[in-house]
Amino acid sequence: QILPVESGGGSVQGGGSLRLSCAASGYMYLGNCIGWFRQAPGAEREGVASILIGGSSPYYADSVKGRFTISRDNVKNMVYLQMSDLKPEDTAMYYCAKKTRVSDGDCYEFLGYTFWGQGTQVTVSS
Repeated sequence: QILPVESGGGSVQGGGSLRLSCAASGYMYLGNCIGWFRQAPGAEREGVASILIGGSSPYYADSVKGRFTISRDNVKNMVYLQMSDLKPEDTAMYYCAKKTRVSDGDCYEFLGYTFWGQGTQVTVSS
């Protein structure tokens, strides 16, 4: 079974930047959505950004809008999450996930995603 693999996390000070990578080989079909999610200790998992592989309009949660950018490289089979102006409240384990738009719902709906990756930890200090 092909699993997305996240990388790029780390520890940064507030205001810093990180770029997360999701190796999504096998999932980069035009009708697939790739989403980034995060989960802080004691909190529920939340969706932060999503993109349709065959589309051009990414979607962002309000909490990250203007600071995070999701992008894809269909040749390298990678999806990225560029995070800027990081804040302590961005501290979480970050995961990427996929779903098929036609059967699982629109990309901006952070439901119906399937993920099995181990995640990558992002820690932002004040």
